[in-house]
Amino acid sequence: MNRRNWLVLIAMLLVGVGIIAYSLRTVNLHLLMNQINTLNWGWMLVAVLCICLYLGLEGVVVKIFMNERHRDFSWKDALRLPPIEQLFNGITPFSTGGQPAQLVAMLQSGVDGGRASSVLLMKFVVFQAMIVINFLTSLLIGFRFIAARLHALSLLVILGFLIHLSVIVGLLLVMYWYNFTKKAMNILIRPVAIFVKPERYEKMKTRLNEMVDSFYQESLKMKKQYKMMGKVCVVTLFQLLFYYLIPYFILLALGVHHLNIVMVVSLHVLIFMIISLFPIPGGAGGAEYSFSVLFASFVHSNTKLVLAMILWRLITYYFGMIAGMVALVVKPDKVHG
Repeated sequence: MNRRNWLVLIAMLLVGVGIIAYSLRTVNLHLLMNQINTLNWGWMLVAVLCICLYLGLEGVVVKIFMNERHRDFSWKDALRLPPIEQLFNGITPFSTGGQPAQLVAMLQSGVDGGRASSVLLMKFVVFQAMIVINFLTSLLIGFRFIAARLHALSLLVILGFLIHLSVIVGLLLVMYWYNFTKKAMNILIRPVAIFVKPERYEKMKTRLNEMVDSFYQESLKMKKQYKMMGKVCVVTLFQLLFYYLIPYFILLALGVHHLNIVMVVSLHVLIFMIISLFPIPGGAGGAEYSFSVLFASFVHSNTKLVLAMILWRLITYYFGMIAGMVALVVKPDKVHG
């Protein structure tokens, strides 16, 4: 990590402390300590295990893809990538830093840049597709509940869905209508030339065309490797399921019973989508607000609700960032050839 990344990380930690302090302003600290003392640590351990499985199964996806290219790519290096992705997603706007950081980590392992990029691209495609599938299911289950709770939040949910859906539609267009999509893209980016210097516009245009070409070549391989892609889709679905289950186990740890597990999971899917819309790294502020609003119906005690939000944020956001810092100091293995 460079100096700028460290500064952003420190800034996000301070922002997190500030948000927690603001959330605690209406909470009786004596009651809060009582809630902490009566936590069911067994359920909390299950919640932590869920985030570990979330990160671990993404490592499994990396290993499956790399087995087709580098069979000597180690499990250690495969499991090292997801925490690094979490760290850099957590300190960059719209989670844009995870992909480049993973690419650097794979280059450190001796993987060719082209192969590394193709693996990350396919992983991204599958992940986005599974998010959209989960989101559609959750919309059917939980959207009416959200719309009744807060109209502004429901609009964010729809916007988040449209953004992720447009990514998938764009990728499908490249896969099946390559020439048309490439021409359309070059036409659509022409207005950008009005706002940037000619050399920068040409550089951006060249880069976008290279990305389209690269994805099209990979899509040809994906169509032939349908068994491997099916396996990756199943692993990714389970990966996301473990992540979505985290609030359920946190609420159980706080003694909140008679929960509808399907509704809790569905609401967490929708929160995941809302977070992606906030430009602040980690969706700071928006994540905490969304959780508090959507889960208020399950937790009638304000003290419990605030504690649930803090525990959820520590597990889903800060845990991954800490694991990423540990992964950065782990020396990667080297592939051969």
